[in-house]
Amino acid sequence: MTTQGSQPELGLIEGRFGRIWNEAERSHVVKTLAEAGYGFYHYGPKADRALRREWRVSHDMARTEALARLSAECRAAGMRFGMAITPVGSTHPFDDETRADLTRRVAELDAIGIDDLAVLFDDLRGDMPELAERQADVVNFCAQLTGAARVYTCPTYYSDDPVLDLVFADRPADYLGKLGRLLDPAVQVYWTGEEVCSKEIGPAHLERVAGELGRKVCLWDNWPVNDGARMSRFLHLRAFTGRPAAIAGHISGHAINPAIQAHLGCIPAITLPMVYRRGETYAYGEAFGAAARHLLGDDFAQILQQDIPALQDVGHERLGARADRLRDRYEGIDHPAAREILNWLDGKDLMTDDEVQTQ
Repeated sequence: MTTQGSQPELGLIEGRFGRIWNEAERSHVVKTLAEAGYGFYHYGPKADRALRREWRVSHDMARTEALARLSAECRAAGMRFGMAITPVGSTHPFDDETRADLTRRVAELDAIGIDDLAVLFDDLRGDMPELAERQADVVNFCAQLTGAARVYTCPTYYSDDPVLDLVFADRPADYLGKLGRLLDPAVQVYWTGEEVCSKEIGPAHLERVAGELGRKVCLWDNWPVNDGARMSRFLHLRAFTGRPAAIAGHISGHAINPAIQAHLGCIPAITLPMVYRRGETYAYGEAFGAAARHLLGDDFAQILQQDIPALQDVGHERLGARADRLRDRYEGIDHPAAREILNWLDGKDLMTDDEVQTQ
């Protein structure tokens, strides 16, 4: 029996929709994940318009200084710091004006202090001619500009999930194959698995995708993320499942997309290293308990474990009278994670479809 597995490089890709964390929340996440053995932090929330909808517009001075502090904090904690830009409209046309804007913006990100640069195309329309070719052109151009040691990208079709074809148009023939052949071999490619939010990610699937791309993927794992109109109605608390330690040799890294709730989301986050460290001896209920006790203390952890079915499975709108009982339980606990539960019960951080479509 395998009792211990090798661990790939772990990271966090802050690539969700919804409210942007404040500095105190992000500092807690950096400290907690670094102590758990995470190696990199990629900043790219969808609500940061200067990295997405308005990527050609520079961050203002206050935001630039805050990001420089985040970079220093990550590096001091032993984590690489990266920033993710989604250059909407840069591929068609990829002209002189676009090249000039990319040159300026990449230089500005470099000046903040980045070890990694990510150029993302997730959740953008796919009905564009020569999509893979133009995306590879943009990524390779940015890779030549940046001083970052590593460059990542995320395809428009970042999963086998047919929902992407439904929403963004049918994927072009041999899209992944063309992208892999044209990208610089050093560029790492983010991939979420068989689904956008994959229930299971196994070696056979990863081997197939690596064969198409000509490189191992870096997992963009959509757990414990709970953004969007549907998922924000649930608190994602349970430990990682469906990611066997055996996938370690089939990926270049494993990054998680975080929950809106910074403190609560750290509980499942620190169970991921246990998946790889414990191998076949990993048990997700036990892992949750260990993580929750470490972050919350014994009493709070025990209460939260009892309430997982209500908080994660029932959904905000269906709690009914249970919402008042839950509020009574957590109002007496002086902890940021308890306040996150109370905020959620009060309807804060519940997202709408309009928010997603405008971020």
